[in-house]
Amino acid sequence: MSDERGDVRARLGWPADSATHRTIRRLWQRHSIAEDRRDIDGLIATLAPECVYAIVGTELRWEGHDGARAFYAELFAAFPDNRFALTDIVIGPQGVFEAVVLEATHLGPFAGLEPTGRRVRLELAILFPWDPASRRFMGEQIFIDRQALAGAD
Repeated sequence: MSDERGDVRARLGWPADSATHRTIRRLWQRHSIAEDRRDIDGLIATLAPECVYAIVGTELRWEGHDGARAFYAELFAAFPDNRFALTDIVIGPQGVFEAVVLEATHLGPFAGLEPTGRRVRLELAILFPWDPASRRFMGEQIFIDRQALAGAD
């Protein structure tokens, strides 16, 4: 049960103290506000230098701060009218896991898919792994229904 961030069992043993919880929650809030404002510099400030953005179930990855900038540039161009609505959240010493609904018009390439030009409503799950060393997020693992985005039935 290992992955590129280390042994998941070791991460399960990270202490769940209130100070760490507050730090992670506040950083996630800063990240969310920056995303709503389309403030790429503000988003980057919440990320560890070696962050990775990945669309789960694909080979799509954006690495480091330059990669995160490219990811957000693509996201904001693909969905210039995006609105995220938080539907659930879990915050722990390992990071943040959120469920959101994305409503937007798909006007540019995203997640390896060409734009459809149609209005979409997608339910997403996003993991923000925590890096205790940098006290920043290690990026995002994004779970998206690419078939729904592509307009497949």
